[in-house]
This record gives sequence, structure tokens and C-alpha cells, in this order.
Amino acid sequence: MQLTQYTDYSLRVLLFLGLHPERRCTISEISDAFEINRNHLVKVVHNLSSSGWITTTRGKSGGMELSVAPEQINIGAVVRHTEPHFNLLECFDYENNTCAISPVCALRHALYQARKAFMDVLDGYCLADVLTRPDEIIQLLNTAPPQHDVIQIEEVAN
Repeated sequence: MQLTQYTDYSLRVLLFLGLHPERRCTISEISDAFEINRNHLVKVVHNLSSSGWITTTRGKSGGMELSVAPEQINIGAVVRHTEPHFNLLECFDYENNTCAISPVCALRHALYQARKAFMDVLDGYCLADVLTRPDEIIQLLNTAPPQHDVIQIEEVAN
């Protein structure tokens, strides 16, 4: 089973915010850390905000942060929310199925069970469960808090 890029980015945003609970993070910061197109993240962030998992704040000291504790963000729920469907095969889509053997196919049943098992595993994890090595993840992402309030003054020689 393969998840969409949209789901992947949604999970990365949540992970990043979970790594930085002490401050608001920006889309640009996450985009730079994961080398992801900023425009893709704007849509993801809007969806996560509308879903109540994150809070966004506009303005000079704006950014985003988790709305709920990482222990309350279920990975399975996020995946269900961000994936358009879980049709592993054409026969999973009852309206568009043209497979002639669907009524008697045992493969479909096996894949239904596999899909259920996959989601059952994800339902057993929350965001906190996957944030077990935060220092190492932050180091790999090479992220440092942005320096918004620092002003550099260059001396001009006369």
C-alpha cells in the first residue's frame, strides 16, 4: 500500500511541530527542513488547521503549533483524513469496478484484510509514539529556531 504525498507531508508537518512544542514554526521553516515545495505545504497546513490538529497565527510572530497534545493525535485518524480513498484494486471501488471475477474473487477478500490490518497498526500509534528520538531528528533536519528579532547592523567605513 502506498500513501499519497499529501498524507506524507501532513505527517511531516505534525512531526515537525511535535519536535518544537516550545514555539511556533513557519511553513518556510518546514519547507526548508524537509526540502518540500512551500506551495504544497500551504494546502496541507490549511487542512490540518481546519481539522483542529494545528493552530495557525498570522503576523510578525505568527506561525503554527499543535492544537492538541501529541498523545491525542492518532496516526490512523490522520491517514484516514488525508487519503482520498483506500482502493487497493479496482474492485474496491464498487461504482467503477469492471473486473469480471469480482463476485467470486478471494484476492479481494485477502486485500481487504491486509488493508484493515494496516489501518489497525496505524490506529495503535499516536504522534508522541513516533517522536521518540527528537534530538536526533532535529539534528538530521538541521533546524534551528528562526532569528526574527535579531537585527544585523553593518558598519560603514568612511
